[in-house]
Amino acid sequence: MDIIKTIEWKDDKVVMLDQRKLPLEEVYNTYEDYMSVAQAIRSMVIRGAPAIGVAAAMGVALGAMGIGVKNFDDYYEKLIAICNRIGDTRPTAVNLFWALDRMKACALSNKERPVEEITKRLKAEALAIYAEDIASNRRIGKYGQELLRDGMTVLTHCNAGALATAGYGTALGVIYAANEAGKRIHVVADETRPRLQGAKLTAWEVQKHGMEVTVISDTMAGHFMRSGRIDACIVGADRIAANGDVANKIGTYQVAVLAARHDIPFYVAAPISTIDPAIASGEDIPIEERDATEVTHVGAVQITPQYVKVLNPSFDVTPAELVRAIITDRGLARPPYEESIKSLFGAA
Repeated sequence: MDIIKTIEWKDDKVVMLDQRKLPLEEVYNTYEDYMSVAQAIRSMVIRGAPAIGVAAAMGVALGAMGIGVKNFDDYYEKLIAICNRIGDTRPTAVNLFWALDRMKACALSNKERPVEEITKRLKAEALAIYAEDIASNRRIGKYGQELLRDGMTVLTHCNAGALATAGYGTALGVIYAANEAGKRIHVVADETRPRLQGAKLTAWEVQKHGMEVTVISDTMAGHFMRSGRIDACIVGADRIAANGDVANKIGTYQVAVLAARHDIPFYVAAPISTIDPAIASGEDIPIEERDATEVTHVGAVQITPQYVKVLNPSFDVTPAELVRAIITDRGLARPPYEESIKSLFGAA
């Protein structure tokens, strides 16, 4: 059974663990309409590409329940408006748009049915996306844990665990699977400025799983790699291009560069839905720019001078040449990625 419940559908409402309050408080918020779900995604109550996709699907299901028209064309027009509102929240995470496309396709494939029945089927589709995500993460863990040896120290950046998915996790799912296979893995979590997802979220959930974790600042990674205290790096992804370039939390690129310099394997773990075959390379991936206060403040405390200029891209792109393997729910992709990624899509 999964220890952490990131998001759930209960009594036709969406319940999310408010990740902004971790690790000091474990608070669950209940959302009754799609607008509040959209705001929860934008404000990072929930985050991580797979979890955002699940939240988006559930948000559409909630929105459909409130449409209240009988004609399919009018119904579908309102459904598209709901999808567009949710789609505006986080532009980089491709799982968001994958889930919205799947919900729209569900509605269109049932267009000859009464709209009440379509709404029921949209709810069932959202719950299927939720269940499939957990099963997908388990498969990622199964394939990825074979890359890890007993006694390894593994560095991860940001949070790609149960908190970033419907449950279990992608990058951390690999580590949990290794642990379940009897391998002792020590996790090193980059703090991950500016929102500190590593220090707050990864450390919290790895401890919750009863495993050893050490937090370091982002600027310490090179020191520990050079001194031989990191054996491998595993991160998640928010979008992967057809050539294997990876968009992930800002700071991932520098970890990959340092890993390459010290001949440390750098792995990416993500479901097949995070790969966007329509994007040729990382140059075409949109990068979300977030509010300056994430940099100028830590909590309520301002740490910069007044009126200083701030840049705050939420993601960066790691070139495929720095990635040793991409661990997916359909198996491993290795260089050359154009070929191995295509073969994964053919393995469905």
